[in-house]
Amino acid sequence: MTDKPIFPLPEGTHTIAMGVGDLNGIMRGKRFPASHWPSVCKSGNAVSIAMMALDMTCDVWDTPYVSFSNGFPDMHIFPLHAPVAVPWEPGVAFCLGYAEGMNHKPVPIDPRNALLRQIDRANALGFEIKVGAELEFYLVDPATKCPVEKGIQVYSLARAAQNEYVLGPIRQMINEMGIPIEQSNPEYAAGQAEVNIRYADALTSADNVVKFRNLVKELAHTKGLLATFMAKPFIDQSGNGFHAHYSVWKGGKNVFADHGHLSRIGLSFLAGLQKRMAEVTLAGSTTPNAMRRRLPYTFCPTNANWGFDNRTVGLRVIEGADAAVRIEKRDAAADCNPYYLMAADIAAGLDGVEQGLEPSEPCVGDGYAPGCEGAGALPKTMPEAVALAEKSAFLRNALGDDRLTILAQQARREIDFVAAQVTPVEIERYLGNF
Repeated sequence: MTDKPIFPLPEGTHTIAMGVGDLNGIMRGKRFPASHWPSVCKSGNAVSIAMMALDMTCDVWDTPYVSFSNGFPDMHIFPLHAPVAVPWEPGVAFCLGYAEGMNHKPVPIDPRNALLRQIDRANALGFEIKVGAELEFYLVDPATKCPVEKGIQVYSLARAAQNEYVLGPIRQMINEMGIPIEQSNPEYAAGQAEVNIRYADALTSADNVVKFRNLVKELAHTKGLLATFMAKPFIDQSGNGFHAHYSVWKGGKNVFADHGHLSRIGLSFLAGLQKRMAEVTLAGSTTPNAMRRRLPYTFCPTNANWGFDNRTVGLRVIEGADAAVRIEKRDAAADCNPYYLMAADIAAGLDGVEQGLEPSEPCVGDGYAPGCEGAGALPKTMPEAVALAEKSAFLRNALGDDRLTILAQQARREIDFVAAQVTPVEIERYLGNF
């Protein structure tokens, strides 16, 4: 065990909130009085490893590494960085942590470690992977669970001004907390917003997503709102996507760029993404609800295809200034685990580079139309996505055997739970008519 640093606290701090990303990338942890902070920094704080195997409702079951048979033992969480002041909660500071087992080694089922492994692989090739994240979410009334607005006003500056009481603080305050927000806009549904987080190295980007989603929910609460990143909260409205923008850098230069166009390395990375896009669906869409986004003509892709500046395809290539050349992967849901999403995508892209893969012909026009399937259709249902994931040696290697097993276990539990419900639609249609 090495000596741990004692991170300084902002002046006036009386409470520190520290957490880690769980199985679903939800930030979970504890709050500490400032007087206890030196001890937390040096010795960590004990929490159950079950945190890495909870579903979104905090239910637990027997999983690899942590189960009823071993009593759900402890791990320790330590701060990754100095806490930053929470602007809307005076005296409170916030930071992301990392997990260690009681043996002071990484926790084998920690999702963050899956991404670390792929980053180490990229670094061994001399590459730095950079990722930008676009996240969509809804602002809803906590009591009714309905959007706070009426009508679609995508990109409307008038609607943006109406939302400024909450989106303004999100841009300003979360930016002040060290998560670089580039912009926000009303999205393609009433009450829906999109926020873009500036690109960074892949690990920082994934960490930022975990922190950002937590902070948005906290900040929205102070405005009397519920912010939800749920993939498809309203069946007749746009779903919440997580668009990940990938580029690969070496020696301070974007190797995806060749005089403003996608380079040979970029095309091979693209081909790797395309080849594995169907079988890694579970990494980006983890519930039956998330699969409801995957419908034609919803700006969520249904095929493993690609095109230049085309929002109907799965992989959108963006060209221009060398620093801006990148590949946008558009299929993931906003509620997925960013560590698993990026780990799977980076593993696929690096395979493409190492193997010199070639992508299909680019799709020109309607990416949903027959004849523009690229590498084939993406899964349409959660059972199909889980089956592809469980038989994928590639995904098992990318995420780790136990991690994939737990993710698939959760998905199968969600499939069974949703299938066991009688929905309000069924009651409305059938109860009075049969």
